[in-house]
Amino acid sequence: MSTPRSSTRSVVTFLVGLALVIAVAVGAFGWALPLVILSVLAIVMFHEFGHYLTARLSGMQVTDFFVGFGPPLWSMTHRGTRYGVRAIWAGGYVKVPGMSWDDAVDPALEPRTYRAATYPRKVLFASAGSLMHLIMALLLAFSALVFVGAASPTSIGVAGFVTFDHGVANAARVAGLKAGDQIVSINGHQHPTISEIVANVQAAPNGSVTLVVLRAGRDVTLVAHPLNGQSLRVGGQPVTSSKVPVGYLGIDLRELTTTTPVLSAIPQSFSLVWHTLTEAVASIGHVFSPSEFVTLYHQVTTPALAAQPSQQAKRPVSIVGVVRVADQAVQSNVGAFLQILVVLNIFVGVLNMLPLLPLDGGHVAVATYERLRRRRGVPYRADLRKMMPVVYAFVTVLLVLFASTLYLDIAHPIANPFR
Repeated sequence: MSTPRSSTRSVVTFLVGLALVIAVAVGAFGWALPLVILSVLAIVMFHEFGHYLTARLSGMQVTDFFVGFGPPLWSMTHRGTRYGVRAIWAGGYVKVPGMSWDDAVDPALEPRTYRAATYPRKVLFASAGSLMHLIMALLLAFSALVFVGAASPTSIGVAGFVTFDHGVANAARVAGLKAGDQIVSINGHQHPTISEIVANVQAAPNGSVTLVVLRAGRDVTLVAHPLNGQSLRVGGQPVTSSKVPVGYLGIDLRELTTTTPVLSAIPQSFSLVWHTLTEAVASIGHVFSPSEFVTLYHQVTTPALAAQPSQQAKRPVSIVGVVRVADQAVQSNVGAFLQILVVLNIFVGVLNMLPLLPLDGGHVAVATYERLRRRRGVPYRADLRKMMPVVYAFVTVLLVLFASTLYLDIAHPIANPFR
């Protein structure tokens, strides 16, 4: 067992090394890509931390808690658990002895093995990773609503003004509108959407509309007189081909980003996560359908098909595609990035609970089967060797899916959806 001093020194060494790696990555690629990669690694490790925490609370012995796979780059042992980082950062793992009845375990550790635990503790341990994803998704959704905000269709601002040909005065400027004004109401209609503003303006050619705008924290009432769009041109082109008069003010409108009060954000976070959860369940059923594998085969073998935006929008993505889209989201806006992390957490959590080994859901299924087969207090021991053909078949499907999506994400990356 390591001493407190050696453990502290080992942790400091790891943190210094991690800081140097991050600094080099930021210098080479900028801040966005390293942030995305670290976020994905954090998601993976919080998943494993869920297993680690429930194992500890359930009295199980945790022998390993590692980031990555392959040869170890750094490790330390503390209170019987080896913590460390391995060379291939493609995941992580927590090792608990006795995950099957065939595992050879020191008799002194047998009471603290997975197989010796009660059924509820087995289910909690196996499900903890996905539960952690659910918690992370809720926290990310809450943070996005409260601290970042989202574009609101009923919070419309003036982004700019159109310059008409032949020196025709812009009706919005003449009325006193300014860039940055938030339109509170039009003709008495409170919190209008863009389409409602446009409809009111277009219905009043050579007439008037009454606008209330929020400017510098106070409401300002303005009366604007829309021009007849039939006589207006921009860059030599008519603004409308309508046969009847259509009102124009000459403003560019945009949806403003608004934050949500804390108390309102709590139920909205649950609603957002529930909606994402139901979509993830449906999408996983589609991803593993025979038709999806046929579609992936055609995209892999037909480059022209794989390059079509309509096909790219529907296909599943590999971790490379996730990182690329998340990187593009970070550079676009933080809210989009947080939304991607919410979706990623939910999707991984749902996928991981499929009742097939080697996924966590497979361990829940095995534990449930053993509990149902138990008779008069005598435990039933499932023979996992009989399940290996199914395990191999499922792993083969996963490998085909991984290889196909990885190839497509590298050879035919999805177009930036945030441009």
